[in-house]
Amino acid sequence: MSSHFEPLKGGGAAVVLDEVEISILRSLAVQLLELIGPGDEPAKGEDPLAALFAEGPSEPPADPALARLFPEAYTGPGADAADEELRARSAEFRRFTETDLRTRKREDALAVVRTLDSLTPAGDGGAVLELGGEDCLHWLGALNDLRLTIGTRLEVGDEDESDSLYRLPDSDPRKPMVMAYLWLGALQETLVETLMS
Repeated sequence: MSSHFEPLKGGGAAVVLDEVEISILRSLAVQLLELIGPGDEPAKGEDPLAALFAEGPSEPPADPALARLFPEAYTGPGADAADEELRARSAEFRRFTETDLRTRKREDALAVVRTLDSLTPAGDGGAVLELGGEDCLHWLGALNDLRLTIGTRLEVGDEDESDSLYRLPDSDPRKPMVMAYLWLGALQETLVETLMS
């Protein structure tokens, strides 16, 4: 997997993906959607404006990957997790922001699935994916969320971004996920570089 994004004339980015890469990206995006969960649609007859003011959860998710995607606002390095005031602030912040954040993350992952589904394979089974400005932002968000999720599942820390990930033996059961993690990082990096150029 050596695909990388390149700039398009007039803005946006393009990447050539083979069938396997398309399948992997789509599968990971669908799994991310399943992890994030379905959106809260207003019930039939319910006022859709009321949904705008609905409160979300106040407790952090139990799943470590979801907790990484939806972190605490006022706790972290240097914060006293036992501080009642900080926990109350975090709960209030989460209650009013997590639903919107979930919606955005869901939209990002859906954009990835939709753009991949719209590809027309070439004779060799690969395809050129061309993204406009808004789709680039969705892809950046989804690639970041996928890396955070996979990194959490692999228990990757900041110091683990070193050569140790590259040196895993083929017999290590984590190898496929590590390869996906590194590949997604390269895609994300080249997309950022493309948009910055």
